[in-house]
Amino acid sequence: MDVQRRMDLPQGTLDLLILRTLALAPHHGWAVSHRIQQVSGNTLLIQQGSLYPSLHRLERRGWIKAKWGLSENNRKAKYYELTKAGRKRLQVEEDSWKKLAAAIAQILATA
Repeated sequence: MDVQRRMDLPQGTLDLLILRTLALAPHHGWAVSHRIQQVSGNTLLIQQGSLYPSLHRLERRGWIKAKWGLSENNRKAKYYELTKAGRKRLQVEEDSWKKLAAAIAQILATA
């Protein structure tokens, strides 16, 4: 993986990426980080030290729920999925991100 292509996430962005990833289907932690890395073209690499605290925080807030299941390689894994409140929160977060990104793009285009 090209270290030059990897980027640090702005504060609070990881929660949005996790919520968006789980909106598609329930996943265990490693699958969440792998999906984010895959979709970002290997630009975003989520470390376990960031991922699991984020998952636990989202679970405490009631935006995701977890249940135990078997992973693809028959190992016990905790699967996370969005709750109804999590879907609402995802919409709020996506709207906020889009507004922020548009404002930044406008400034970069005119400044």
